[in-house]
Amino acid sequence: MTASGSRMSRRRFLGGTVAGAAAVAAPYVKTSHSAGRLSVGLWDHWVPGANEAMEKICLDWGAANNVEITLDFITSIGNKLLLTAQAESRAETGHDVYSVPLWMPSIFRDSLEPVDDLVAEIVSRHGPLVGVADYMAKFDGSWRAVPAPTGSLTLAMVSRLDFYREHAGIDLQTIFPAGERDPALVATWTYDRFLDAAGKLHGAGFSFGAPIAPGADSQGWLGQVFNAFGAVLVDAGGEIAVDSDETRAVLDYLARLTGFMPEAIYAWDDASNNRWLISGQGSTIINPPSAWAVARRDAPEVAAQVWHHDVPKGPAGRFRTSVPFFWGMWKFGQNKGAARALLVDLNERAVVETMLRASQGFDVPLTVSFRDSDVWETATPPAGVLHNYPVRGDEQVIVAGYPAPPAIASQIFTQAIMADLVARVTADGEAFDDAIGWAGDELAGFMRG
Repeated sequence: MTASGSRMSRRRFLGGTVAGAAAVAAPYVKTSHSAGRLSVGLWDHWVPGANEAMEKICLDWGAANNVEITLDFITSIGNKLLLTAQAESRAETGHDVYSVPLWMPSIFRDSLEPVDDLVAEIVSRHGPLVGVADYMAKFDGSWRAVPAPTGSLTLAMVSRLDFYREHAGIDLQTIFPAGERDPALVATWTYDRFLDAAGKLHGAGFSFGAPIAPGADSQGWLGQVFNAFGAVLVDAGGEIAVDSDETRAVLDYLARLTGFMPEAIYAWDDASNNRWLISGQGSTIINPPSAWAVARRDAPEVAAQVWHHDVPKGPAGRFRTSVPFFWGMWKFGQNKGAARALLVDLNERAVVETMLRASQGFDVPLTVSFRDSDVWETATPPAGVLHNYPVRGDEQVIVAGYPAPPAIASQIFTQAIMADLVARVTADGEAFDDAIGWAGDELAGFMRG
């Protein structure tokens, strides 16, 4: 989900008072503790310019509230965001506020400060959060993180209009227009039809590209395919369910689909599919708009042909994976008063709207009322390129690992069980039953622990 050359870590610092902070709302908690120093560890955004916008918002807030802010932007490539969080939680020292996307609120629930009052305040000001938020960040009745003002995303299909028209005979803009759609046409976009198109595009030299490896992108796109075939590794009751006809069906499908994908996908990271599309070789990736945003800057001839649209429908339905982003407070943080104020203030509409524009429509806010922005309607080129990036049709929004209980699903995700299972079949040639048996043993092992 990133552009090539993204920095591994980046730090910005500002002391004391700086002018120009009026754009950020007054703090929710205004006490003597809302001063001093605050160390913030944030995800290093893929979209050029988004980090700079977030930096200005945070530093302006610090200046307005007499808080000395230190910012670190930490990449998720190579799981560095997760590894840094693991190191800090074990050492009980590090940042005061930390970016905890996806399963990280579950993984670090015992190290994160409860924030029920902050979520209640955010909801009272702006209305409800999307349904997936409490599944991801609320445990034993207590919220462990608040929505991040930036970063939350969905994994749409990102395709080349010209390649599909010329080589697959499919007009994606007709099926998924930037406006009212025909449900009958949408119903034709199935995994079988995509497989047929992928074969034709591969034959023309423009393959579908998505990683099958450790990393968020890999788990995300595989998760939505598994759910579309009704295949779950662990069910909602916490029972291992990987040994099923549905799992065999999805493995059979992916064995055929990977024949139309680059051989290097088993070594790809979260940046590789972006590079694949931007290079002009890729016909489709599964991604938020970061690849398009970089192409608009670096390869405008590619960006002009890109279209974001719904994923295919499988036997069990149409599922789109989301990656919700949250910010949390470590229990060992040194300035909880300032941290609490920051977490509420940066969930204001003005902040979120600023980040929507800075991210060029990449972010999809977790607060429902903030999704009325026109940022997706006005993006170009081409006109309408981001209209279908927010879910508008019959796609069910999930997270990879769903419907397993979060503590189990987080392990499915971080240990890349789905990717390993698929790779054993598609790259190593293992029999379905052997690979499924391996997955069952892995699931049973970490569930016992």
